[in-house]
Amino acid sequence: MSHFTKIALEIRDCGALVAALADLGLSIVEVHDEPQHLHGYEADVRPEMAEVIVRREHVGPLSNDIGFRKTDGGTYEATISEYDQGSGYGQDWRQRLLQRYGRHVAVAKLAKKGFRVVREEARDGKLHVVLRRSA
Repeated sequence: MSHFTKIALEIRDCGALVAALADLGLSIVEVHDEPQHLHGYEADVRPEMAEVIVRREHVGPLSNDIGFRKTDGGTYEATISEYDQGSGYGQDWRQRLLQRYGRHVAVAKLAKKGFRVVREEARDGKLHVVLRRSA
């Protein structure tokens, strides 16, 4: 049985979180109003709970669910098993998730001010987004 680790993230916008997960290839995501139990790799129900869940069958073979639980402070805390952290969902993946999340939040806020994405590219581990104000 894998041990689940809780990781604090500076994520507040559920929609941007779901969009960032989709950018990273996890497009089948459950979003619940109330926390639901996560499942282990043997489909066992775990005590850990989350409102945003990527079920194990969408993570990879022998994986556990990946969950994001909203804290009292309004941010989301990721719950990822040690096994899954070692098989592609560790620190580098979380950095890419935060990068994509930041992109979605910024673009949404700037779109309200009349900007649209013209071009974006990743280079040197950074995401460069060019926006232009619509006429």
